[in-house]
Amino acid sequence: MCSPAVPQGPLRRVAVTGGTHGNEMSGVYLARQWLRAPGELQRASFSAVPVLANPAAAAACCRYVGCDLNRACTSTFLTSRAAPDEPYELTRARELNQLLGPKNSSQAFDFLLDLHNTTANVGICLIAKATTNIFIMHLCHYLQLQNPELPCRIFLYQLSGEESYSVDSVTKHGMSVELGPQPQGVLRADLFFRMRSLVASVLDFIELFNQGTAFPAFEMEVYRNLGSVDFPRTEDGDLAGTVHPQLQDRDFEPLQPGAPIFQMFSGEDVVYDGDSTVYPLFINEAAYYEKRVAFIQSEKLMVSVPALPALTPAPLP
Repeated sequence: MCSPAVPQGPLRRVAVTGGTHGNEMSGVYLARQWLRAPGELQRASFSAVPVLANPAAAAACCRYVGCDLNRACTSTFLTSRAAPDEPYELTRARELNQLLGPKNSSQAFDFLLDLHNTTANVGICLIAKATTNIFIMHLCHYLQLQNPELPCRIFLYQLSGEESYSVDSVTKHGMSVELGPQPQGVLRADLFFRMRSLVASVLDFIELFNQGTAFPAFEMEVYRNLGSVDFPRTEDGDLAGTVHPQLQDRDFEPLQPGAPIFQMFSGEDVVYDGDSTVYPLFINEAAYYEKRVAFIQSEKLMVSVPALPALTPAPLP
């Protein structure tokens, strides 16, 4: 089953997950707060369910225990037979799929918002699979309108032909919010309350949609994933340099051909040798060192998003 680009009815089953990565503290502590006092997740037409996605990693204050939970929600992993020695996160992915899915089924939750922090200077980054989900694009636009004083950018992560693998992919509609910069294992008050406000706005948008609000067409900027760039390395795979000072903290800013991207430990610069301008993000993200990613390249696009029509009222019995 493929979820339609526009929900055909009100969204009643909504979840908010924090702690998919156990050392990204805004989502961890918001989930814990809402599990104790869920009242602020309630709206007139639905009540969102808070979920601490990776409790073992959150308890240890580490990104994951065995493997990355936010890469474990492919159909292959979710439907495979459990093994006695498999990583904890594969077991947890199946549990989340049973709780919030099953993925690609009519029984899945209507919507999931997954909360993340990054050490990179991305500000507010809204992460979606593609522009084809009109509902998600309108939600992102609504969040931009609610936060005019802050950069609020949309990153389309799914590469062509790639299956979705994130926790929010187990529900019919889903997206992630990244806030940064925040060190791993640290809770910053400004980002905690900013994330809390963003979640409230997401739930407000869903309530407006459920109550029959129509949203007009618009144009918006998005950043589409072009793939990642690794650090320069020695022959044995160790780092030979690091992110150049002129690139550091310049997430979503244009990177021109010939601009420096790395500074070798020996002192010389490595420049970007591409043919066109790209927009790097997640620059020098701490969690991506193990993934051999210094930054992600994206292209900036202007896209036209059609109107989101009002829900058709259900016929009276």
